[in-house]
Parts: sequence; C-alpha cells; structure tokens
Amino acid sequence: MTSVAPAMDTFSVFGTTAVLLVTEPAALPRARTLADAELAAVDLACSRFRPDSELSRLNGSNGALTAASELFTALIAEALRAAELTDGNVDPTCGQALVAAGYDRDFGELKSAGQDRAGGQPIAARAGPIPGWRRVWLDADRHLVRLDHGVQLDLGATAKAWAADHCAELIAATMGGGVLVSLGGDIAVAGPPPPDGWQVRVTDDHAAAADAPGQTVTIRSGGLATSSTTVRTWTTAGQRMHHIIDPATGEPVRSCWRTVSVAAGTCTDANIASTASIIRGEAAISWLDQAALPARLVRHDGRTFVTTGWPAE
Repeated sequence: MTSVAPAMDTFSVFGTTAVLLVTEPAALPRARTLADAELAAVDLACSRFRPDSELSRLNGSNGALTAASELFTALIAEALRAAELTDGNVDPTCGQALVAAGYDRDFGELKSAGQDRAGGQPIAARAGPIPGWRRVWLDADRHLVRLDHGVQLDLGATAKAWAADHCAELIAATMGGGVLVSLGGDIAVAGPPPPDGWQVRVTDDHAAAADAPGQTVTIRSGGLATSSTTVRTWTTAGQRMHHIIDPATGEPVRSCWRTVSVAAGTCTDANIASTASIIRGEAAISWLDQAALPARLVRHDGRTFVTTGWPAE
C-alpha cells in the first residue's frame, strides 16, 4: 500500500510562522479552522500587545482581584507551574523587563520597524531582578487572580507551546488521523504519526532553509521545542537584545548556549526545559540528564552537545 504524504498549511500567528500538517489530506481545511479558533482565543486571553486582552486588563489592575476566563486561568496556571518546575528560571513576572528591553509590541511589528527601540540609558541602568512568580496569587477553582502592585505578566514562555499542544490534541480528537502543529518552532504532535514518524529539522531558526546547519530528527509523540538567543532579536539603545530574560538581572540572559532543543511528553514541557536551559547555562546539561530529557545544546561557536536519548549527529 502506498502511503499518502501529509498535507500542509502555513500561516502567520503570534508574530511568527505556524505550520499545520495532517496525515489525512481531506481533513486539512477543517483542521485549519479549528486551529484558527483555538489560536484566536489564546491571543485574546494572553496577548501583551492587545488592549482588549485579559492579560492587558490584569496587568493594568493595580493589584486588584481580577476575574479570569477558564482559558486564561489555565494559561496562568501553566506559567506558574513552569516557574515552580524550574526554581524560578522560567518566570512569568518578566513583563516589565521585556518592555524595558524594547519588546513593547508584537514581534512581527518590532522586526518590521527595523530600528533602535530606545535611546538614553543602557538597559543595565534600568533593569533589576524581576518581581518573582510568588507575587502572583491564583485561585484556579474560582478563576480569580491578583498581582502584587506593579507586577506585569508575560506568558510568552509557555502560552505558545501550550497552544500548540492544545491545537494538536483538539484536531486529532475531532478529525482523527495524525497532526503536527508548529508555532514558531514549538512543535506538538497528536494521533497516529506517518509510517516513518514526523521528520523535524532542528536549527537555530525554525524558518531557516532545509540546508541550514542543524540536524533532522524523528518524533512520533509529545513535543519538541527550541529556544534561541539568535532569532527573536532587536536593538535597544545600541544594544542587541533577545526575548529570554534572566530573572536575577531583569536583562536578556547572557548564556553559553545560543540554542537549546528539547524533546518531552508535551511541547509545553519541552519549551519550559529549553528556555530554562538557556538561563541555567553550563548547569543545563546535568539538569536535563537528571530529568531524562533528550536535548541538543549549541554553543555560540557552533559546538554541539547532546543529553541522553538525543540521537547523535
């Protein structure tokens, strides 16, 4: 029997490129409709760049107790889980730090602006440790949340990967067949994979050409995520910036790793681990090994290291 190649659709979302693959080509239009609805709901819940989002309302609440939708509650809970799992390495209270670094608009707009985001003092003169995730109070059962006065959330470290997981699960459950959802390189799969599995090219930039330096790996379940300091970048006050904040300094982290890719049971867990690894630096390899998470770590000079379970290049 001849197998049919997965059908693919690509589109823009969250300031990045999304890829949707399904093993049943006839299911692609309906799968895209389901993905669009799910992603629109996530954007309305937690976009830092929409004045009508729940996140913007919460960030402007001045410490008041705020009602949250079921979706927004789940997204905040996931961000707090990430902080707890990583001992605060991946912390959602970095919103103000990102603004100070110049990340004050959707990245697609930031990139198209193509100019220095701010003058005046270097970011180091404006930065400091972020408030910390324990200054967020969440009652998940009653859908209530409160931020200590002045705390600003950003859910970017978990929301995109969470959305990939939920899109893949929803489409597979609704349409049947196998599904791969990639949101800016955060990849989730669900349902039965193709006979040879899902072939994924792992590089610094998910949008790079197929011949870019990297490695092709196969996944059949769960998720794979890549965090990098080389792709989502801009310039502020003459300094090159990226989006991964070191909670201890409030500045973009200075890591020995330029890129870390991790495979895990979900895309969300993979992304939590890859982001934390960038922040942990040298200690990431032993941490990943202890957690039994296959990973590929790339230094700035291009040298590559892998943890147990990741295929050799």
